[in-house]
Amino acid sequence: MKTQKEKAKLREESRDFFCLASDAFRIFARRSSAVLGSAWAFGIAILVIVIWGLTGPAFHYSNTWQLIINTGTTIVTFLMVFLIQNTQNRDSKAAHLKLDEIIRALKGARNELIDLEKLADKDLTSLEKQFERVRKKAERNGNNPGGMRRADRIESASKGKGI
Repeated sequence: MKTQKEKAKLREESRDFFCLASDAFRIFARRSSAVLGSAWAFGIAILVIVIWGLTGPAFHYSNTWQLIINTGTTIVTFLMVFLIQNTQNRDSKAAHLKLDEIIRALKGARNELIDLEKLADKDLTSLEKQFERVRKKAERNGNNPGGMRRADRIESASKGKGI
């Protein structure tokens, strides 16, 4: 037990400032996303706008009155972009890692498909065309769901949805 605590303390001491700051921001962004993405936060935002709107006549709809809401919303929007992007990046990375693990674990799966997000656009386009050829070949060979062509499946699905 003592050895584990000592090792953990050494690891903590060896971490640099940027690593600590990154971890702190990650925790802050995750918690902020949970709070700011709630119905309560939305309700509070609506309440602020209503209060601001109701105070308009008292301030004679002055430029300062308008500047307050414009500045406030601009600052909040600017900061929220970073929080949302951080959360999206982490969620996307986690999803990619899970998919990579599934690909790696399935026998017969092509392991070169792991980390596709790191490929250049040209390579992704080439791979997309390859999968399109595979799909068309399977369609020609009758190796598709219900023996239907893709266009027929789409048409059938749209009829079923009342489109």
